[in-house]
Amino acid sequence: MTQSYQKILVPVDGSKEAEAALKRAIALAKEDGNVELVIANVIDTRAIQNITSFDNTMIDTITEDARQSLETYKKEATDAGLSNVSYRIDYGSPKTMIATDIPKEIKADLIVIGATGLNTVERLVVGSVTAFVTRMATIDVLVVRCEKLAQK
Repeated sequence: MTQSYQKILVPVDGSKEAEAALKRAIALAKEDGNVELVIANVIDTRAIQNITSFDNTMIDTITEDARQSLETYKKEATDAGLSNVSYRIDYGSPKTMIATDIPKEIKADLIVIGATGLNTVERLVVGSVTAFVTRMATIDVLVVRCEKLAQK
């Protein structure tokens, strides 16, 4: 039996892994027909607060960069033939926002997320968002590796 999804959440952060996840989510949405695709970027406000030169223009710049990237990702999905595509920018902890908050709010039934781009030391120190999402999400999670990683 094949699982059919109605709303797919794809968190993106500009990494190659996130872009591979978006491509996979687009392919899944095209296969299943009338699937809604929600592309999300979560700006980690805790990381910004640690920067001593923080000011409002920094958050505005980061938000505008995210919006431009999301517009590009949305265009990629619509150019691929999807008609029900939206994006959102959220602020907070990417781990909890992606694993629980956003899926609950939008009633997603699948998260398609890129495999971590962190090296081993970074994963030990900060932990992987992807690992957290796969452990804590209450809906299905598909972890996508970019082609370069999959060929190794």
